[in-house]
Order: sequence, then C-alpha cells, then structure tokens
Amino acid sequence: MAERTLNAVGLRLAEPIRFKRHDGGRWLVGKVVRVEPDGSITLHDPDGAARSLRPERVMVRRPGSRGRLVWKTVSDVAVTWEQLELFD
Repeated sequence: MAERTLNAVGLRLAEPIRFKRHDGGRWLVGKVVRVEPDGSITLHDPDGAARSLRPERVMVRRPGSRGRLVWKTVSDVAVTWEQLELFD
C-alpha cells in the first residue's frame, strides 16, 4: 500500500531525498519512507530520525532537460513524473 502511494506521487521507497532542517541550513540527504494522509513526505534523516515534511520542502533527483540528474522539488515531480514500466 505504501509503495503504491509513493509511486502515485513519483517516489520510490528508500530513494535518496534532500531537505533542510531549518531555513538557511545546509542540505541533508535522507531516505523516503512513506506519504502521510495529509500529503506530507515521511523520511529518515542521516541520524535515523523520522521527519514529515511538506512536498515543497524536499527534493529528489530526476533527469533534467538534457538527461543529467538534477534536484527537483517533490511537488514538481508529483505533477510531472510518471514511472514507466520496463516490461508489461
């Protein structure tokens, strides 16, 4: 169930995700855990603590216009990203 919800917004379980603990802080990389009923993204930070953040505050890596991986906000990915199946 959790993986289906993650796929619906363009995320994968344990995918690297970056966030800031507070405004002006440095970027930290965590791992995606699930999407909460209120739409927030639950992740584990580098220390192993769970955090729930709004999709506008976290970023994932996706191919850019020239194919290179770039960081994009989850709110943008949820609208534009669709994971295609390799085999039917």
